[in-house]
Amino acid sequence: MRILIVKLSSLGDLFHALPTVHMLRNAYPDAIIEWVTHKAYQPLIQCFPDVNASIAFPRNSYIRDARNFVQALRKNQYDLILDLQGLLKSALVTRIAKGQKRIGPSFCREGSRFLYSAVAGPANLERHAAEQIRDVMDYLGLQHTEPVFPVAFPPMPHTVSRPHIVVAPASRWPSKNWPPERFADTARQLQQRWQATVSIIGAPGEEAICDIVAKALGTPCQNYAGQTTLVEMGSILASADILLANDSGPVHMAAAIGTPTVVLFGPTNPLRVGPYGSGHHILQPHTPCDCGRQRVCQHPQTACIKQITVGTVVQAAEQIIRTAGESKP
Repeated sequence: MRILIVKLSSLGDLFHALPTVHMLRNAYPDAIIEWVTHKAYQPLIQCFPDVNASIAFPRNSYIRDARNFVQALRKNQYDLILDLQGLLKSALVTRIAKGQKRIGPSFCREGSRFLYSAVAGPANLERHAAEQIRDVMDYLGLQHTEPVFPVAFPPMPHTVSRPHIVVAPASRWPSKNWPPERFADTARQLQQRWQATVSIIGAPGEEAICDIVAKALGTPCQNYAGQTTLVEMGSILASADILLANDSGPVHMAAAIGTPTVVLFGPTNPLRVGPYGSGHHILQPHTPCDCGRQRVCQHPQTACIKQITVGTVVQAAEQIIRTAGESKP
């Protein structure tokens, strides 16, 4: 049996799909599972042991690379094609691929449902994204198992002193970003009280925010912003005792590998996109966001996420540190 997964982006969304892919692997242990994703995420897919191969979607070079992409996509005949993205472009990928059984997710939009042979049940958006994706298991009549996130990152090349605090102070939405100076203040207090090692991570383009944190911290830290691959970032998170972050992709990467997180939410809904599983601390403003779900806050001076105090974040992080210490033999 040959199965094609279509999940092009983003970083967090890829991890949300892992439990469903693992359940498919359990249901069809001898199947060949391939995954279509943006080229930038291919090295990450290689760390997913349930996936046999990946096909690069040429997001930024479609005109130049379209022919090669189509050839790769149509190289094999698929018994099952699953779009776990639910957008028009991902649905078009399912139509190009060779196979008759094309299943779209319950949350599909942009008219994508008309390109599938079936949709996996009615939409219910009042659930976590990982749970919504698992609707395809119900449609296929396959058994649900305990959700797990199989991923294997290589170990860091050097050891770090514990507790190891990783800070991810940036996101793609300015409205989701807690002030970087507060991240620095939080990290400094954890260093002083627990002799914590602090590492800062960020994608290319996020160096400015990460530099503000590093400079405001005023004490030794390792600033990896813009210097790591996604796989190397995963290795850093796997070595961490805590991740402090806004609602962003590294949160889901950390949750998948079992690293506890303290996540600050402003305009987005943690019920749907929060870290999946137990052991995480989700912090929210005490009053609702005035801007709604907007990338740029219309009231930046009084942005809702600024209601979250440094003391609240420090308290949540210290609770994780104490819990980890109590669990050690």
